[in-house]
Amino acid sequence: MRETRIIMGMPITVEVADAGDARGAIEAVFAYFVSVDERFSPYKPDSELSAMNRGELAGSTLSAEMHEVLVLSELTRHQTKGVFDIRRPDGRVDPSGMVKGWAIRNAARRLEAMGIANYYVEAGGDIQCRGHSESGGRWRIGIRSPFDDTQVVKVLVPGDCGVATSGDYVRGQHIYDPRLGAAPQEAIASITVVGPDIYEADRFATAAFAMGQGGIGFIEETYGLEGYAIDRSGVATMTSGFNRMVAS
Repeated sequence: MRETRIIMGMPITVEVADAGDARGAIEAVFAYFVSVDERFSPYKPDSELSAMNRGELAGSTLSAEMHEVLVLSELTRHQTKGVFDIRRPDGRVDPSGMVKGWAIRNAARRLEAMGIANYYVEAGGDIQCRGHSESGGRWRIGIRSPFDDTQVVKVLVPGDCGVATSGDYVRGQHIYDPRLGAAPQEAIASITVVGPDIYEADRFATAAFAMGQGGIGFIEETYGLEGYAIDRSGVATMTSGFNRMVAS
């Protein structure tokens, strides 16, 4: 069973390849994404995030989920030497770069808790998969060209992993290096990161893209991650273990 809905301002797809009726599990996952949007949306004035940014909530009045995201964001800031930072220049907090991958991982865990063994969850191009697809083979994930979204430049068979791509070719320039107060170097068009789960892949893909040309080196040096960067001239650079996941 496969279904796509627009939530959090993006298409979210849930596919379950287990035998039997998975409608209840899929509905539960979509309900979870709706709850995440209601709590973390920077665009909804009644979200918890908006209330926090207005100074109406702080400390012990924040939810456990908000505390978790703030702690994980601070951890990532340290791990990336300040490149990943959810605090905006105007003082507001915007954890969007953390929430998507975190929410996909949590949705996947909910499926597993309901006994689902073979699934695919995608939100805005970031993916968590496990087990096999409906055809019986391992899930195959395409990396789109940053220059033509109808073209696939690589097909991956990542296993039970997360795959995230960061770039500015869909949403425009929205990622910057907070240490410089500027957008990343124009040389990088996109970077795809494969990690042990989508939370790890997504947060480090965002940071690596913000690093510009140095991002793929950062992924190479980070344990458990593999990456594939495409520069503005179309030349790709990959980490040493990336080819192991490329479909033959």
